[in-house]
Amino acid sequence: MATIRRTNLSRVAVAEEQAASVAEPVVEEPVVQTVRRPKEKKERKTKRQPPYHVILWNDDDHSYYYVVNMLQKLCGHPPEAGYLLAKEVDTRGRAIVMTTTLERAELKRDQIHAFGKDDGISNCKGSMSASIEPAES
Repeated sequence: MATIRRTNLSRVAVAEEQAASVAEPVVEEPVVQTVRRPKEKKERKTKRQPPYHVILWNDDDHSYYYVVNMLQKLCGHPPEAGYLLAKEVDTRGRAIVMTTTLERAELKRDQIHAFGKDDGISNCKGSMSASIEPAES
């Protein structure tokens, strides 16, 4: 009986070996590749700050020379442009001397207020008046 068992065990082992040695057909799965799209370059638009006018107001306490000199020093206007702006302030009562960003407009307004009195006019009480307002686009 022990011989029969060995034979049965041998047959089972042989059958298992044969099953293992028989190669199953290899099924190849398709190769999937990820294709990357080139990054689209987004055009970054620079956000522009809204423009503001620096307005110089007329008074009778300042000379043309003072206005031209002040506009040269503070705004970088050449003497000819400074004279035309001084004339506009005198005739119209106000002139836009610069259009720029809010921050810079506030700075220029404050510089005009701090520029000092006109030494050429004896009854001059101080600096000229200036204000800022949004520029209409």
